Amino acid sequence: MPATWILPQSFCQSLCRSTLLGAALALSLTGPAAAQSSDDGPSLMERGADLFLRGLREEMAPTLEGFSELMGEIGPSMGEFLAQMGPALAEIAAEVQDWSAYELPEILPNGDIIIRKKRETPETPDSGAAPDTDIEI
Repeated sequence: MPATWILPQSFCQSLCRSTLLGAALALSLTGPAAAQSSDDGPSLMERGADLFLRGLREEMAPTLEGFSELMGEIGPSMGEFLAQMGPALAEIAAEVQDWSAYELPEILPNGDIIIRKKRETPETPDSGAAPDTDIEI
């Protein structure tokens, strides 16, 4: 029959306390060492920014791939358009002084594109001025 050990409750409590105190002391001594070794690596802010940018890249990847495919399809025709229309557009840009004075371009049913000048609205009289109440007889 194996021997049975009966330990007093006070001994168990003191053993648990000393074990916990020893573990706490060991952890407190390793804390500064761990803090010193983290100076060599990236800081918490740097790691957070890296994770944020990595997530942003992963989220944007499908959109950028689609944009790349679209530019591959329309790139050559856009290059031809700019080669032919570039000088004409440069002349228009040189003549127009204030682009805010024009409406948005419109495409007509026959395919023509027009840019209308905004209508000038007459200035309203100041609302603070007293109305002319003199009556001529």
